[in-house]
Order: sequence, then structure tokens, then C-alpha cells
Amino acid sequence: MSTPFIRGQMMEQPLLISSILTHASQAHATTEVVSSTATGAVVRSTWGQLAGRAAQLAHALDALGIKRETRVGTLAWNSARHLELYYAVPGMGAILHTINPRLFPEQLRYIVNDAADQAVFFDPALLPLVASLAADLPTVRHWVALCNAGELAAAVSEATAAAGKALAPDDAAAAQATMARRLAALPDLRDYESLLQTQPTTFAWPELPETAAAALCYTSGTTGNPKGVLYSHRSTLMHSLVSIAPDVLNLSARDTVLPVVPMFHVNAWGLPFSGGIVGCKMVMPGARLDGDSVFDLLDSEAVTISVGVPTVWLSLLQTMRARGRKPSALKRLMVGGAACPPALSDAYVNEFGIEVLHGWGMTETSPIAALAAPRNTTPAEVAATLRYRQGRALFGIRIEIFDQAGQPVVHDGRSTGNLMVRGHWVADSYFPAGRAQSPLVDGWFPTGDVANIDHEGIVQITDRSKDVIKSGGEWISSIDLENAALAHPGVAEAAAIGLPHPKWDERPLLLVVRREGAQVTREQVLDVLSGKVARWWLPNDVIFVQSLPHTATGKISKLTLRQEYRDYRFADVEPIVTHAARATAAGQ
Repeated sequence: MSTPFIRGQMMEQPLLISSILTHASQAHATTEVVSSTATGAVVRSTWGQLAGRAAQLAHALDALGIKRETRVGTLAWNSARHLELYYAVPGMGAILHTINPRLFPEQLRYIVNDAADQAVFFDPALLPLVASLAADLPTVRHWVALCNAGELAAAVSEATAAAGKALAPDDAAAAQATMARRLAALPDLRDYESLLQTQPTTFAWPELPETAAAALCYTSGTTGNPKGVLYSHRSTLMHSLVSIAPDVLNLSARDTVLPVVPMFHVNAWGLPFSGGIVGCKMVMPGARLDGDSVFDLLDSEAVTISVGVPTVWLSLLQTMRARGRKPSALKRLMVGGAACPPALSDAYVNEFGIEVLHGWGMTETSPIAALAAPRNTTPAEVAATLRYRQGRALFGIRIEIFDQAGQPVVHDGRSTGNLMVRGHWVADSYFPAGRAQSPLVDGWFPTGDVANIDHEGIVQITDRSKDVIKSGGEWISSIDLENAALAHPGVAEAAAIGLPHPKWDERPLLLVVRREGAQVTREQVLDVLSGKVARWWLPNDVIFVQSLPHTATGKISKLTLRQEYRDYRFADVEPIVTHAARATAAGQ
């Protein structure tokens, strides 16, 4: 027999994405939404205008036959038009599927077919990519370029002409003819502005169940096919509400936000929605993400907060140093997507007085799950370096570490275990439903990270479980080795991988990219490491390379490196198998 309870006498309204847009259009109608174009020109709109155009888009989608639960794909950079899709598609009950154009073609084909997208909206610069994929995407009935009619015509001409560049005349003509046929065969190719032109600027957003699916995002698929993570209206809105809190992004209507993180990367970490909740000015950077372009946009639009991955902030830092100043209004950066090297965050804090917010999450956590913020009881020496760690779990998220037997590991800041998470915006299965057994273990989602947690609940990820280096029965953190190497001013990038060793199981190999013009040596790198890590952690070798491979989301691909160096042998093992990269490094 259930225990009786008194029902609270409060209104019950579903947590829906459409409510964010309604609020932003009423309370912050005149606040700007700014887009930087491919040429660097700026297009200005407002939350009020965006709401009207989102309504037009919802009507247009309905006219195309897009119904509830239909997947609508986007292959696009950050722009106001993309933001309109963010609200119109889930608002009308369909599902927004953001697609990463940096993925390999075979991965793109897989995820569009797996999602069964019926329409795909794309940036006109991606028209050649669209043309190369479309024949293998049978569910897509509509292709819409995010531009006007004139810009689409220009994109078609440019794509056709570009197909023959750098080829002999006969070959060029054949390539251009092939591209022209592919473009002509695109189902219902049209431009975005014509689609919206005659539609009403108001729309009766339906009252959906708050658990209804809103958005679909696929993991990067570095160890197999990408997996679809299906977010609900409820999970999305709760994630966005918590992320604006003072100990997270500290976001308000007084801020100007520039999401450098792409909108196809876990919904730009929720900023398109959290920005709407507080009604802040949004600055959308488009595809121009080099240090100079980002600096100019941050500076000219008086941006106060920006979010992105470490590689972006490294590029911006180089620009700031070259110009001798920071962007005028910039106060804080959020870093995520990969561990932020302490040397990078120190440079922003100590050289330019910019606060660095270090966070952690993953596609399956929507993504923000933890952020490093001190409290009154945090010792000063801990608070000073807190940004080096991933931080404390946000409200709505629980984080725990377990040993190999599934038992909780003590929170002493030293003992490590497998990081598990659960919460209001954490996936419990993958799309489509019933595809495979749930990944949950006793109600917890296994993240694949190895971490420790201190007595204040601060999480520090020491490695990915597949990247940790197992040496002599102990674990060496590849992340710690990389961060230590990056403390040398001549090191631009570093990656540590474990390679087989007959005595120690595995030993570290460190691959280093020198900064332009730097003359750093193997011995200098090892000297820096010697002062920061245990002696037995020191790499058996350091190899200098021109570049390191990256995944489509900007992370260093350890999988690629392990494959590339699988034949490498340390000098104390057996005759060295000469590797091309090592031979190249010897001549540098």
C-alpha cells in the first residue's frame, strides 16, 4: 500500500525549449544576435526578430511535411540561421540532428542514414560535401542552403568551377560535369530565405510532453560507429538552467557571449539555450576560428565570455601576445572538450587577467557535468590551482569513482578509479531505442575516464581508461605527462602514449610539436618533466613531429598515434624498428 501524500497546489507546465524562445522574445526582444559571415562581415539581428523567423521556419517545415519526431539535420557553423533551427525544429515537435562536417565521409553517411534525416540544412560553403554524400542518403528529401537565392546560385557556380581546379583541361571538364550532375540530382535543393519568405511570423508552439525528444547528437566514433545520444526537452532545459549559475558560467543579461565551440559539438555546450534563458547578446563566429578572426570579433563586439576547446584558446593566446593586449571586454573563458594544460590557463590568468573556467562533460552528459569553482572553505593553495582540475559536480549530477570490483573508491584526492556519472541530463541508452543493451552499470553511466576525487568533491581526471599507461603494475597519467611537457615554452603540443615493453608491460613515448622557431631538445623536455612528475614516469623516449593527428572534435587522436607507432621499439627492448616519424625527427 502506497503512502498517501498531499499534492502541491502549483501549476504544472512542461519544460519545453519553445518556452525559452517565448521568454527571450518577450523579455529581451531588442538584445542583439550577431553573426559573422564567411567574408568577415557582420549581420545583426535580435532575439525578437529571431523568434519571428523561427516561427516562419516552423511553418515552412510543416509545409515540407516535417512532422513530430521527424529528424532534421544541420551541417552548419555557428550563425543566427542555425540558432533559428535550434528553436524551430524541437519547438514544433521534430528532432534537431546536428552533424559535424569535420567527420570522415563514411561517418557522415552512417549517422545521417542511422538518424533517417528527412531534411538537411547546410552552410553553402559545404555544398561540395553535400553533393558528394547525397546519393548515398536515401531518406533526405530536402536540402536547404542557409543563404538567399543569389548566394546559393553563386555557391553552385563556385562548387562546379572548383571541381576542376588543378586538373588538366580534359580532366577538369569531366570533374566539373560530374559535380554539375550531382548538384542537379540533389532532392529539392533550395535556399533558406526563399523558404521562409511568405510564412507568418507567429506560430502556436505545441504543448509537448517534456520528455519528448528534442535533439540528437552523435559521439565522435573513435572506436567504432558513432552512437546517437537523444536529448529531451526536459533534460535540455534543466542543463541550460543549471549552467547559467554563478559557480558554472555565471551568465546574465549583462553578458555578451561568443560560443567558439561549434553548434554541432554537443549543442555548443547548451549556450544557444542558456543564452536565451538569460537573454544575453549572442555573437556567432561562423567558420572563421583562427586566432586573429576570433580576437577581432571578441574585441569589436565587446564579448565578456567565450567557450571553446584548448586548441582554440592556444591560437587566441598567440594572437594576444603578438598584439600585446587582450580583447577589450573579455573577462572569462570556459575550457572543455579536452583537459586544459595548466600552462595555458596560467597564461590567461597571469598575463591577461582573464578568468579560466575549466569544465568536464561528454556527449552523453549534454555535456556540462562538472566545473572547477572554489568555495569559502577551499584552502587558498588549492583554490589557486583549482582550474587545473575538472571540478565539482553540478546540481543535478552525481559523480563517483569505482574500483575494478565495482566498489566505491575513497575521496582522498589521490586514489583513482573508474569515473561514473548519473543525473537529470545523462543518457541512459543510445538512439535508436532498443539497438543495444543499455550502457548503464547499476544505474551509473561509465564515462571511460580514470579520476580521483578529493574531500571537497573536486574531480581530477587522470586519463582516459584506454589511454592510461600501465607500467610495472602502476598507472602513469598521459594527461599529466602532456601537461608537464607543455610547461616548456618551446612546446606547442604534446601527446603521450603507452607502447609495449617486455619488462614493464608498457612504457611512455612522448611526441612533441615544437613552437614555430623554437629549438627545444629531447633533453630539455625531459629536464622539465623531471621537476614535475615521478622519475619512473619519465618517457623512455621523446620524438619531435611536425604535427599531431586530431579527431573531428579537436582532440588529439591517441588511437591514430598508437596505430602509427605500433612498430616502434624502445632502445632498451630490442633493435629499434626505424619509424618514418623518427627519421624525420632526427633531421629536424
